[in-house]
Amino acid sequence: MNNRSQNTAPPLLKVDGLAVDYATSAISLRAINDVSFELRAGEAVALVGESGSGKTTTAMAIAGLLSPNARVVGGEVRYRGRPLPIDDDALMRPHRWSETSVIFQGAMNALNPVHRIVNQIAEPCILHGMSRGEALARATELLALVGIPADRCSAYPHQLSGGMRQRVMIAMALACRPSIVIGDEPTTALDVINQAQVLKLLVDLRTRFNLALILITHDLSVVAESCDRVMIMYSGRIVEDGTVAEIFAEPKHPYTRLLIDSIPTPGEGKRMLRPIPGDPPTLVKRPSGCAFHPRCPSAMEICTTEAPHLKQFGKGRVACHLHDSLPAADKVSANA
Repeated sequence: MNNRSQNTAPPLLKVDGLAVDYATSAISLRAINDVSFELRAGEAVALVGESGSGKTTTAMAIAGLLSPNARVVGGEVRYRGRPLPIDDDALMRPHRWSETSVIFQGAMNALNPVHRIVNQIAEPCILHGMSRGEALARATELLALVGIPADRCSAYPHQLSGGMRQRVMIAMALACRPSIVIGDEPTTALDVINQAQVLKLLVDLRTRFNLALILITHDLSVVAESCDRVMIMYSGRIVEDGTVAEIFAEPKHPYTRLLIDSIPTPGEGKRMLRPIPGDPPTLVKRPSGCAFHPRCPSAMEICTTEAPHLKQFGKGRVACHLHDSLPAADKVSANA
């Protein structure tokens, strides 16, 4: 892992108080609330949490790709200091692909089955001002970069393996030379071998082009060698934020600890994994106070009535009442 978390340059991306609602026929449901973080050039940040925690909604809001029944109801997203019109599809189009791009989870669903892959990669280049000849040359160059042989450039998606289709999605994400790439669980549908190859490719490309990467995953084990920082999400909020080393060595939030305990560790022999008890809350029914308290082994009375705020804790951030009573000096030393 190339640790760039100490980068003091101005943020490339700044998300401040982001909130998104999903509307139904009868009510509006809050999917994410008060999500704030910064991302610097060349930095890789993982958004980790169970299904329904708000990871993908956060990423799609940043890219201005929310579904029609979702809307941004609070906060803002700034790119290089200027606000992005994330709630206006037409105004966001010039920013997509050229500034922020997305590697979608299901390549077979994201790729058009009746168009050749080289033409699909060329399309965003043409939309951003390249001639068709330039766009096709760029697409061919990118396919070679991600390991697709020249004789497969004219293939249709169904003629490629799952790993090759995911490489096509990575090539498409790089088509217009963006500064930020969002990977929405890009290895979930792949076998273990292809997962490792795609993650290595992402790391290599990130280093080569100084890309900022937001990697969405439910699996903490995939971020150890590919990211600098980890943000743990639960029920639409960030509950912990820190470097990969800090999160794995000394997790502060009980939810983070349980996530780590549920990961099989090679070399430890036989060990009973500890599943997280209970189920994540739904958008319709959220617990009062801290959303994690019904499943938390360290829950206190205050957790049932008062939601903790995300606060600075040493070099990271945590939202947990367990750490509210510690003096500032102890917080720093506990994280040293």
